Amino acid sequence: MKKGLSMRTRHYLEGYMFTLPWVIGFLAFMAVPLVRSFRFSLSKLEIKTAGLQAHYIGFENFRKAFTVDVEFTPKLIGTVSGLIFNVPLILIFAMFTALLLNRNFKGRMIFRGIFFLPVIIASGTVLTKLREDGAANLPIFKQYDLASTLSNIMPIDLVRPLLGILESLSLSMWDSGVQILIFLAGLQSISSHLYEAAKVDGATPWEIFWKVTFPIITPMILVNTLFSIVNSFTKAGNPIMDYIMDVLFKKNDFGYGAALGWIYFLVSFVIIGIVLYLFRNSLRERG
Repeated sequence: MKKGLSMRTRHYLEGYMFTLPWVIGFLAFMAVPLVRSFRFSLSKLEIKTAGLQAHYIGFENFRKAFTVDVEFTPKLIGTVSGLIFNVPLILIFAMFTALLLNRNFKGRMIFRGIFFLPVIIASGTVLTKLREDGAANLPIFKQYDLASTLSNIMPIDLVRPLLGILESLSLSMWDSGVQILIFLAGLQSISSHLYEAAKVDGATPWEIFWKVTFPIITPMILVNTLFSIVNSFTKAGNPIMDYIMDVLFKKNDFGYGAALGWIYFLVSFVIIGIVLYLFRNSLRERG
């Protein structure tokens, strides 16, 4: 008798089938523009009557971004710093909310819809308008001058980052709808028999979370981390994205704008690589 495919091979094939539409779409619609944008980043483009004319200048645009442009590097550092603070907040809030929404109580479907609603409403132009109206800031900090009050207790260098994190909680709630759904899917995939066995062994709820729940939803943590990073790098109001758009369509410097886009892509690629490296043990255990 012929031996059938192993379980791991079937899982690999299923994964490839799910990603195949994206691969086809990438090759058909994105591969050529991506290669062309890299060629543009190595050129100085001039607008002629016949179209864009490229003059090869090597890595001059990349050097200009870090040695001549006084706006790009601070914006890039600010974007990465905001990512380091916001992504952990989003993950913690999403996990805590998913744990609450996974419990049995009346109206939990309504609450699930409420937490996902900002994903539909607060996006693109709507989110930009909300930011301009100050919806992303909590007025309590300015009304009661908490910065001055807390500075009497702790150093001001600690107060400012702390208040910055607290002010970003509203944005964290807006950006956590998809992550909550992913965590919910992971929590609902855990067999109730595992919890029953842990309770029989005398495990406390705290021990059950760290010994049963957390290890099983680790892949969901990785997925949510990657999603949050990409979403943070591309969402409305991102200063780097706005700056690149200004360079491209207001200054019409297409070569330099393409170089800025590639620098931004490489930075995000490195950060994603670091995250995958940190999760390497969990990925290795799951094949």
